[in-house]
Amino acid sequence: MVGTFHPFRGGLAAFNERLANEFLKEGHEVIIYTFKLQYPNFLFPGKTQYADWDAPKELDIRIKINSINPLNWIKVGREIRQLKADMVVYCYWMSFMAPCFGTIARLVKAPKTRNYAMVHNMIPHETTILDKVFPKYFVNIMDGFVAMAESVKKDIINLDTANKTVLVSPHPVYDHYGEKTSKQEAAAVLNLNPDDHYILFFGFVRAYKGLDLLLKAFGDHRLRNKNVKLIVAGEFYENENEYLNLIRTQKLEEYIVLHNTFIAEDQVRYFFSVCDIVVQPYKSATQSGVTQIAYHFEKPMLVTDVGGLKEIVPHGKVGYVTLPDEKDIADSLLDFYENNREEAFVEGTKSEKKKFLWSKMTSTFYELEKQVNGRVVQDKLS
Repeated sequence: MVGTFHPFRGGLAAFNERLANEFLKEGHEVIIYTFKLQYPNFLFPGKTQYADWDAPKELDIRIKINSINPLNWIKVGREIRQLKADMVVYCYWMSFMAPCFGTIARLVKAPKTRNYAMVHNMIPHETTILDKVFPKYFVNIMDGFVAMAESVKKDIINLDTANKTVLVSPHPVYDHYGEKTSKQEAAAVLNLNPDDHYILFFGFVRAYKGLDLLLKAFGDHRLRNKNVKLIVAGEFYENENEYLNLIRTQKLEEYIVLHNTFIAEDQVRYFFSVCDIVVQPYKSATQSGVTQIAYHFEKPMLVTDVGGLKEIVPHGKVGYVTLPDEKDIADSLLDFYENNREEAFVEGTKSEKKKFLWSKMTSTFYELEKQVNGRVVQDKLS
């Protein structure tokens, strides 16, 4: 597996490590190549790229890749080729990595080794000139693809002139954050009043995630008598003054709980345990790890009708799919509290989350291998 793993932090690293663990659980040998330099610091919008916890002991993580050094790419590619792997999985999420991954893959390519892409986003939410130049270089050397949403599959097909196999497997449930706690315990840890109701916006704050839409919706006067507060939990990857000004102009200071820092893995469960509903008011999207944390903790959700979000959040069963519009978001939140939807939506999450197993994603890779190469890969423990 080639991609971002420990010592780097964030949702992508957490996803890749969980997928690697599933392959291990199923009896396969897994060797991981991650970065010694992922982004130059001037390109990274957050406070730090690095985890402040120990590496997972069960994973063979080799810190080798320099994302901006072509000589390093050649060295790493030759090293991986010597391993004679059955498959090399490139955990791809942005065009910046296409030259690095594409070059490594060209050196790795061998008669018995297949290059497969695990694609989170083929084209990023916030596009740049790189997205017109680099992705094809990566796509052209892959033997097949696993996309995490139909919208991602379409992006791959638009770039791939060779009509290679593209299979879709939705983002599995994040199940490594521990068990749900009581609301009272979570409120005590977070220094919150357990008698209040809480809406949660979780994750890095970027323009495409639509926190401004949620703040405007939350300013709706109809929500003021519902004893509801909004928790914003995540590091700002852009200037936060725009959001702070919005809070002030709408006189929401006493109704907003700001945790504007990276949320450590052992703290995640408290934010999801204390809230009534998780809101993702995105302006653009492919899929999202936040929905899969919400599924793990069996929390109702509100998502906007962009990208692949509605594929995994059935409207009226586990929550709401709204327009990326402040009034539509406010109307749905009002409906949630006025009509006591929480219990029914929680039951919906319990049944719906069974669709999103990690074993289904590994099985998709085995099916890809079968279709591309004619080899049948089985769970070695079965």
